[in-house]
Amino acid sequence: MASLAFLYTKQKATKTILNVQSYDLPLADFKCKQKELGPLGLSKAAFGFGTRRRSLNKKCPPTLYIPTTRHQQRHQFLLLVLLPFFPFASERQRPFFYGNLNQNLKLRRLITTLSNSIQALGRGFDVTSDIRLLYCKGTPGSRLVILDEDQAKDLVLSDGVVVPNVPVDIDCVRGQRTTEKNPVCSFHEMAEYFNKKSGMSGRTPLGSFNAMFNFTGSWQVDAAATKSLAMVGYFIPLYKVKLEKVNLVLHEEIKRAVPYSWDPAALANFIESFGTHIVTSATIGGRDVVYIRQHQSSPLSTSDIENYVKDIGDHRFVDSKSQSTPGPLKYKDKDVTVIFRRRGGDDLEQSHVKWAETVQLAPDVINMTFTPIVSLLEGVPGIKHLSRAIELYLEYKPPIEDLQYFLDFQIAQVWAPEQNNLQRKEPVCSSLQFSLMGPKLYISPDQVTVGRKPVTGLRLNLEGSKQNRLAIHLQHLVSLPKILQPHWDAHMAIGAPRWQGPEEQDSRWFEPIKWKNFSHVSTAPIEHVETSIGDLSGVHIVTGGQLGVWDFGAKNVLHLKLLFSKVPGCTIRRSVWDHSPSAPSSAQRSDGSSSSHSYLNNRTSDDKKEDSSSHMAKLAKLVDLTEMSKGPQDIPGHWLVTGAKLGVDKGKIVLRVKYSLLNY
Repeated sequence: MASLAFLYTKQKATKTILNVQSYDLPLADFKCKQKELGPLGLSKAAFGFGTRRRSLNKKCPPTLYIPTTRHQQRHQFLLLVLLPFFPFASERQRPFFYGNLNQNLKLRRLITTLSNSIQALGRGFDVTSDIRLLYCKGTPGSRLVILDEDQAKDLVLSDGVVVPNVPVDIDCVRGQRTTEKNPVCSFHEMAEYFNKKSGMSGRTPLGSFNAMFNFTGSWQVDAAATKSLAMVGYFIPLYKVKLEKVNLVLHEEIKRAVPYSWDPAALANFIESFGTHIVTSATIGGRDVVYIRQHQSSPLSTSDIENYVKDIGDHRFVDSKSQSTPGPLKYKDKDVTVIFRRRGGDDLEQSHVKWAETVQLAPDVINMTFTPIVSLLEGVPGIKHLSRAIELYLEYKPPIEDLQYFLDFQIAQVWAPEQNNLQRKEPVCSSLQFSLMGPKLYISPDQVTVGRKPVTGLRLNLEGSKQNRLAIHLQHLVSLPKILQPHWDAHMAIGAPRWQGPEEQDSRWFEPIKWKNFSHVSTAPIEHVETSIGDLSGVHIVTGGQLGVWDFGAKNVLHLKLLFSKVPGCTIRRSVWDHSPSAPSSAQRSDGSSSSHSYLNNRTSDDKKEDSSSHMAKLAKLVDLTEMSKGPQDIPGHWLVTGAKLGVDKGKIVLRVKYSLLNY
């Protein structure tokens, strides 16, 4: 069986109205409604075989066989390869057949893309996605805004083709070919440029920007790794369809779907169902653009990159014989990434000039503009909650399937113990000795616990008036996320928490800090061994921590103990050991304190002794005080601490943390 589409053309003044009907016919028995001709029973009339005069004089003009979309590739081969061998009444009829075929294929693809773009107007869209029609929310024509669908018109194209039954609130304009060359700029400047093209403000990188430059979506990571960006390319907009209605109004069911309170599940469901913005225009045509990304490690200057961009543009677009790649890249070993992207047209055509000729045969959406959904929700209860949820979603871009958990974990985080609760009186503590004449580092034996509050980070901290006492701090959420309340609320029986630490006799994990004859660190990982991925009995997460010292004379050993609490009914989805800190060592901490360098700078005063300051500086060089935590910037943004271990890195005591994602 083959799926056929008979395309009937009917002349009406200067307009050409296209009607398509589909049939399923045996391959060996293609028939026309009137008579069979040809060795395979193929009707010449069915393929437009006949003189041009005869075609126009008939009441029912000849029909063209065009494969339907679903079977297009399979049967287009049959049409273009086998049909040239069928008998023709005369040789002068052959060009007429192919000319009509190509013209109608072009019109069909143009009208299909244009119709789909019209159907996309007014629909919801998630702007964390690339600009493509398939990412529109809902079914074609399921608009979120009210349009006058009853008042329809025929949308007349300049080619004399008509798209019927288009709402009067939608207009279409023809585009003009343009060249766009963005000067070398920063990460945020380029993100702002992309946003303006989509009708949005701000510098938060969105889906089209990330897709074009192959970014991860975590703008903090991408911006830190990028020195500069540039782009140069050609845009061939054929048509732009847009909403002419100025004051857009949402359907009532959309307004009723807005949650009244901060309900992460309902907010995530709203964004997944309706998106973050509404499509207000779509431009179809083709674009051929080169995107240049200079990494931070690149030694090239701004002028070098500008010259490089010019060379690439000249090679690809000025020379008609240019290929899809600019030949040997002059700066390929200078940490510069060059990305060639096309949208629309035949991408198999390597020459830009030849590709541009194919844009009308295969147009695609090359740009869309949007308006925020929340801008149409003025006065609707819950708009503040939805606005905050969308803002967080656009900034951090968690996967949509994790959005509920991501929003649920957007709770204030604090460090335990609180700074004002620290003991003023210096306690008696065990100590570590790193050399014969060096300073001693005292170890706080305090147990730090947080109860039933999820722990999201750990850090080592220097305390005391002399900043010579090492303690462990825990970062935790100030309240319990809603998703954890059925499993871990105060009335739920979870059993007694259990402390767990390394074996004292297991010297395999002992590692010297400086010299073998002095203090060591037990680097054994501390994790709940009974918990495994997929364990249906529940998971154990960290809710407390403590440092301790085993006394072996001069070879004292520092070790870590963790308190584990059970979360019944949950399983571990994924776990990772993170060896990278959440912030540079000199970064300001959330509780107002700072790390090693700030500790030293803040304690400079006239009454301090020079030797005391020297000892403090030496101790700070022996301990890594950076925070180890995961937050919303760490996709998918709902990590929990399920283990940790001490270590030694280049003569410094360090802390490594195990994070896990849970299935709730």
